[in-house]
Amino acid sequence: MSLWTSTVAPLLKKLRPSHVIFNETRLKAAFQLAERLYEGQEHWTEVPLIVHALGVAQMLASFEPDEDTVIACLLQHALQTRRITLAEVEEQFGEGARRLVAGIHLLSHVTMRGKRTSVEDLRVMLVSVSDDVRVILIVLCERQYALEHLFLLPHDDKRQIAQDVLNLFAPVAARLGIHSLKQKLEDLAFPIVYPADADAISGQLQMVKGRHGQFLPDAAEQLRKELLAQGITAEVKGREKHAFSIFHKMHLKAISQIDALPDLFGLRVIVETEEECYRALGLFHRLGVPITNRFKDYIAFPKPNGYRSLHTTLAKIPNIPDGVLVEVQIRTREMHREAEFGIAAHWSYKEAGSTERAMQRVQLHQVLTQQQELVEGGGTPSLADHIFVLTPKGDIVELPEGATPLDFAFQIHTDLGIGFKAARVNGAIVPLSYELENGDVVEIQTQRMPQPSTDWLQLLKMASSRSRLKRYLYALHRAEYVVRGREIINDELRRLRLPGLDNDLGLLKLYDGRELSFAEREDLLMKIGQGSEKVGGMFVHVDALATVRKARMQKRVSQFRSLGMPVEVEGGVPMPLRFAKCCKPEEGAHGKIVGSIARKGEVIIHRKECRMLKNANPARKIGVWWRKEKEEVSVSKGKKK
Repeated sequence: MSLWTSTVAPLLKKLRPSHVIFNETRLKAAFQLAERLYEGQEHWTEVPLIVHALGVAQMLASFEPDEDTVIACLLQHALQTRRITLAEVEEQFGEGARRLVAGIHLLSHVTMRGKRTSVEDLRVMLVSVSDDVRVILIVLCERQYALEHLFLLPHDDKRQIAQDVLNLFAPVAARLGIHSLKQKLEDLAFPIVYPADADAISGQLQMVKGRHGQFLPDAAEQLRKELLAQGITAEVKGREKHAFSIFHKMHLKAISQIDALPDLFGLRVIVETEEECYRALGLFHRLGVPITNRFKDYIAFPKPNGYRSLHTTLAKIPNIPDGVLVEVQIRTREMHREAEFGIAAHWSYKEAGSTERAMQRVQLHQVLTQQQELVEGGGTPSLADHIFVLTPKGDIVELPEGATPLDFAFQIHTDLGIGFKAARVNGAIVPLSYELENGDVVEIQTQRMPQPSTDWLQLLKMASSRSRLKRYLYALHRAEYVVRGREIINDELRRLRLPGLDNDLGLLKLYDGRELSFAEREDLLMKIGQGSEKVGGMFVHVDALATVRKARMQKRVSQFRSLGMPVEVEGGVPMPLRFAKCCKPEEGAHGKIVGSIARKGEVIIHRKECRMLKNANPARKIGVWWRKEKEEVSVSKGKKK
């Protein structure tokens, strides 16, 4: 019997009551492609890939998936085989299936054995990459199926995978309100990660049951009859708190014995209408004793994930042993379905579901945003501003939000970036400035003779990409920049009446007290030549020029002193002086004067009324006066001496 007959056909039969219309020809084509791609290949759990994909599809069936979702589930490992591209998936099954396959590949690939990142990063990745609940649902079902087939793996691998489920996948299922999946994931993972605690809790549960007996079925039947007597048809079931929930709450409240938990035992009551929920609540409060502060109205005030129900904890209700508290949950059938399946309770991918689909996407966005805020609020290194894109072969590349195809190329390899000619995103040519999005498939076209441009520096969003391009451009034009830099420096040295650079660049040998190699001296010339550094700024650090400047300054001070300038400077500091050519204060009668310190350290003497002083920096003004007229001292800042 073929797999199609034994597995897929019964799956389709199981899905038909959901009223989703399936094109069996299309589904059979997806199955046959998967069977061909997966031939001879195993999942990392050592289960054949085709068996794994079909097993996940079976788990997915209870969520009433649509046709694209079933196809994506069957092809969830297609990219992993390297035998097909996303473009080919789209060509055969459409854009919807391609997007789902890309999303599943993004999320499942990074959690495979040997390709792990931190759980915190994975959680942010999960909520930031997925904008379609179908992707998350398939990934969660895949985790459940994998947990059920870990028996062939080494113990340490089992524990690591189960730990990821408890820390990442189960919390996300809870945040999305998919209680049924959350519970299954925790039940499977908890004994693997905490075997001793699981055994201890199981032992304590058996002791409690041995002490009190199986009382929940009788209590449930009694309450059902009481409700029926009041005209309320209800389904009442007993439930025990699950082992991982017990473990979590015991640690949270520092409790050592499970019978100290007020919600260890519970009754779930399902009625037809919201009004009956409140009527049932009133009846239960009359039959038993409500516990203070243990009532929650999640119907009037739903949880952020949309969960609705009434919760109350009671003592002394019929057929319940003395001293045992029971939590009663009351909800309608619709509320119960929402509690079990969360955001996936109402698939909007059926016919005429465009409005519902838009509403579901808004709801998913709100839930994921809350999840992201919770993750970031815990001090997690944020990946929320990152995106994840695919190569044509299905490899994942992480980039910052706003990254361009050029950034993608440089992240793959510098040579790919340098040789960049054009980029195709999801099969279409895009401009260099195009901002990539999660799940994009990026293909880079190169040219034989690279022609990188300095204009690319403005388009690259990543510092590492810009650095790689700069290094290439510098190396490519290094000789040209060095020659140009030598010319610029020599021009400045001639202006300063100093000898030009020799072949050894000896003038630049000592830089801020450190001896530079010849290559480092050429690097200085290159920076000057390509304009990233100014000559004046560099000369300040050249030790030889600093010595020359100091000697010249002392010489000029000495010259000014010898000239007997008839001007004194505030503070008595010996500084080189020069009369301004604009107002020539030394000519004619000696009026009031003001000093302005030039960038080279000279004090330029101006007449006080000189119009050029209006443009001078007030901080550079200094008091000066004529030697023979101290009583008529004129200083800057409005002071007189």
